[in-house]
Amino acid sequence: MKSYIFLTISIICEVFATTMLKISDGFTVLLPAIGSIVGYGISFFSLGLTLKTMPLSLAYAIWAGAGTVLTALVSVVLWGEVLSTIKIIGILLIIGGVIVLNTSTNNETATEPSK
Repeated sequence: MKSYIFLTISIICEVFATTMLKISDGFTVLLPAIGSIVGYGISFFSLGLTLKTMPLSLAYAIWAGAGTVLTALVSVVLWGEVLSTIKIIGILLIIGGVIVLNTSTNNETATEPSK
């Protein structure tokens, strides 16, 4: 359960950092540039904590998929980007892929890598 909390923090910070990256205008606006760096730092740190107990394929699929979907929605809300039929289909495919990975991970047993 703790891994999902860290993963949620990671996703939120990644979406925040990506939004700040857009607002920083190529790192020319100081505060959003700093927000982007800090956001990505917290995101990767939290993702690292997630990976201590969650399989990499599952964690990264959820992280990348949720981040992509949320970033697309932020783009629509803040910058008025058009949410076309193709984008909606792409978002649904991302969500479907995450569900498939989550389902397959729950049904298989992972082996510990040799040290």
